[in-house]
Amino acid sequence: MLPSHGRYDFSPITRRPKWRWPDGSGLAIYIALNVEQYAFGEGLTEDLVPGMSQPDVLNASWREYGTRVGAWRLIDLFRSFDLPATILLNSAVCQSQPELVDSFVAQGYEIASHGRTNSESQAGLRPNEERKLIEEVSDAITEKTGSRPRGWLGPWLGETLQTPELLKSAGYHYVLDWCADDQPIWLRTNEGSILSIPYSQEINDSSATIGRYVGASEFADMIIDQVDEMIDQSSEHALAFGLALHTNIVGQPFRLRQLRRALAHIAARREHAWITRACDIASYVYEKPERAV
Repeated sequence: MLPSHGRYDFSPITRRPKWRWPDGSGLAIYIALNVEQYAFGEGLTEDLVPGMSQPDVLNASWREYGTRVGAWRLIDLFRSFDLPATILLNSAVCQSQPELVDSFVAQGYEIASHGRTNSESQAGLRPNEERKLIEEVSDAITEKTGSRPRGWLGPWLGETLQTPELLKSAGYHYVLDWCADDQPIWLRTNEGSILSIPYSQEINDSSATIGRYVGASEFADMIIDQVDEMIDQSSEHALAFGLALHTNIVGQPFRLRQLRRALAHIAARREHAWITRACDIASYVYEKPERAV
């Protein structure tokens, strides 16, 4: 037998129980908007242009475009289609751009944890270090928003062998790091089960645009095709789709224009999909745990 993480068993989606989302739809869609803060001149980075020397003003200021401009344009765009969102927030943003967080809260968006900053990863942390980080992030978001976050996406999707246990013991309901399924699944931990909600690594503006050089119109087409195909597939089994976006990438005007086309298509298919937040998906599954495998 090959080594395994042991978090879940193999389960073909074609042989699972059939159920529907609360409005009777087969597909649940949530928009996952990454709002990130980076240190200047140190730590991990996501770069538009590779190979720049330090101080890397070009890439650093490109990343900062997301909170100065992109996020505000996206708020307006989501509002125009009456779309909810789950904000995946680096807790450092609570200190660096507090009025942006206030605006997210005012819109009724869910605020989920996305670590402290994307200049670091949990990978390689000792248990006490990771526990302290999770507590710091949770407390900072709770203090700023008045609500304790229920969901977690690790920066760079980094985990240690004990991350699910630490999240469960810290009171988290769901995690987005695992991309193994189109349905919510339960992850085993020695603290009890924690829910894994699908978060797309394919329909993700970071991996598509920065990783694979996908153009803006092609990315919009990918969103549309993903939604339409999953609606068709969900006639048999309830599915979930998390559209992964980043303020500094899709918030650029030429990409925003193409995203508007994709979101208009999603909004027009409301009768076939439950457009919601990740926390609402989690709540529905927790009501009847057998809905997840």
